[in-house]
Amino acid sequence: MNKILASVLLASLALFSYNVGVAAETKKVCVDKITKDGKPVLDKSGKPVQECKEMKVHKKLEGTEVPPAKK
Repeated sequence: MNKILASVLLASLALFSYNVGVAAETKKVCVDKITKDGKPVLDKSGKPVQECKEMKVHKKLEGTEVPPAKK
């Protein structure tokens, strides 16, 4: 029983360490803030205020086209 538990623990540690090592690629995306009227929000110097976020970049996978369903 102890051997089974040890092997399950070891396998789960191996999978967890693999997932930690693979980091997702991120990209910084900035968008101008807009009021309800549709006008941009300006700071003291007159430049538009931007709201920035970090977003994950997903790889686009190539695949085969799905055939149309038969009726």
